[in-house]
Amino acid sequence: MIVCIAEKPSVAHDIAKVLGATTRRQGYDEGNGYQVTWTYGHLCTLKEPHDYFPQWKAWSLAALPMVPPRFGIKLIDNDGIRKQFAVIENLMQHADMIINCGDAGQEGELIQRWVMQKAAATCPVKRLWISSLTEEAIREGFNTLHEASDYQRLYEAGLCRAIGDWLLGMNATRLYTLKYGQNRQVLSIGRVQTPTLALIVRRFEEIANFKPEQYWELKTTYRDTVFNSTRGRLKSQEEGLQLIEAIKDQPFTITDVAKKEGREAPPRLLDLTSLQVECNKKFGFSADTTLNLIQSLYEKKVTTYPRVDTTFLPDDVYPKCHTILNGLADYQPLLAPLRGKPLKKSKKVFDNAKVTDHHAIIPTGVNPTNLSDIERKVFDLVARHFIAVFFPDCLFATTTVQGRAGDIDFKTSGKTILDSGWRAVMDDPKGNNDSKDTKESNDPNDAPERTLPLFTQGESGPHIPDLQEKWTQPPKPYTEATLLRAMETAGKTVEDEELRDALKENGIGRPSTRAAIIETLFKRNYIVRERKSLQPTQTGVDLIHIIHEEVLKSAELTGIWEKHLRDIERGTYEPRQFLDELKAMLGGIITQVLSDTSNRRI
Repeated sequence: MIVCIAEKPSVAHDIAKVLGATTRRQGYDEGNGYQVTWTYGHLCTLKEPHDYFPQWKAWSLAALPMVPPRFGIKLIDNDGIRKQFAVIENLMQHADMIINCGDAGQEGELIQRWVMQKAAATCPVKRLWISSLTEEAIREGFNTLHEASDYQRLYEAGLCRAIGDWLLGMNATRLYTLKYGQNRQVLSIGRVQTPTLALIVRRFEEIANFKPEQYWELKTTYRDTVFNSTRGRLKSQEEGLQLIEAIKDQPFTITDVAKKEGREAPPRLLDLTSLQVECNKKFGFSADTTLNLIQSLYEKKVTTYPRVDTTFLPDDVYPKCHTILNGLADYQPLLAPLRGKPLKKSKKVFDNAKVTDHHAIIPTGVNPTNLSDIERKVFDLVARHFIAVFFPDCLFATTTVQGRAGDIDFKTSGKTILDSGWRAVMDDPKGNNDSKDTKESNDPNDAPERTLPLFTQGESGPHIPDLQEKWTQPPKPYTEATLLRAMETAGKTVEDEELRDALKENGIGRPSTRAAIIETLFKRNYIVRERKSLQPTQTGVDLIHIIHEEVLKSAELTGIWEKHLRDIERGTYEPRQFLDELKAMLGGIITQVLSDTSNRRI
């Protein structure tokens, strides 16, 4: 008998249906030589400190660092989990082969490997690796099963992540709680959680400490068009008034009219972070809400695997794209311009070198039905991004007009859309898909989208100069959208997509875990949401202030650890080295904190 194990009952039933295992049993489906069972996400977890040594149950500075001689796993203490595990264990003990059908990612690999270890499975193991749950994808996956050993490095990376989080979380939380906490208050420290909180606290303090500076801008209005002085910011009102006095009676002369045509490529396909960013900007969804919605769409077979960090597709998806587009019944009017011609194949979309375990999030071609309103919004974003990449570039013309009054130069610019191209897809008249959020303009003048009057070089006439008082503005508080981008780039502010791709290697957290990290900060009462802004609580601020060990709160250093974990996946970095470095760092932190004689408290 072949035993298949999936991560959720719904996924197991989908697989069982394809395999012909149509008889429902208690905790599994059976038939056609298969038994298909399931977990409920994590059934196992790393043992707690007291499971290794009873004396570690009591929190004590003298017991630190707690480093078990060998890490072990145990079942999560839950009656439902114990009951389901008993079913799984019995099936695996009698199996001729096991097929790991867990989610095709690091966490999915870890979940199922731990269950197989706990069940003491000894038979051969194969791996199902698929990017969608359509019947076609499941059949194709079972026809091309992989050896479990092909994913050993993936498992080792997941195991190192779990052990690293245990070592730092268990030890540092007890260390800081006992040293600096009061009244049984737990001070939670985490490998990703703490540097993320530090990003929010630092931004909050930058805003609080910001000293606005006054400045003035000289503008003039000619033929109902506002021109800006090229002198930029003026430091004093007196200077501006003198300039106005000097030019108010001088004619305004057009000195140059330049028209330049440009093109804007379609926005990229979506990875999980960019989807969460867009949903937060457009709909106000939290990162966790978006993750749950796209996971639901994946399980409903209408979108591909969501926990991805690439915006590219492999070349072998290109032949399937016509079929996928044809399956989007509600979008057929949008697709009319693509009919009867080959689909565009851009290197900004199809690039094998930019795809790792999974490709960008795209529709599967299954027409969505029975979606909730909020699921429909998320699906619409995914569908429009996919359709848009096959449309031509948006063509525009930028007109830059320069003028002069006296000896002061002025300039204005406007941008006119010549051919909307992909914008016809993304500029939804309902306002759901504002393309300005989707992609920065390639126009070097960053001109607003407006048509200017027709100006002629050499024309001249009266104008109305004006002096506008302005103040420098503080940085904006983080929203979930901007925080996700900061986590992705280890705190660096980056708009350029290619540079952002390069920095993803050193981002903090994984796309699939960032939402949970933000939610943890809410639950710990370290941050609160004020409208769309994320603000630290006083406890959150105090915690970051009391941590003097920069390695714990540096997004950049945490990003380096994340890169090590990715290198473990690739086989270019050894798990033992990662854990040895983490243990050495932990020892240094403990020594530093214990030597603090300041008597600081939160």
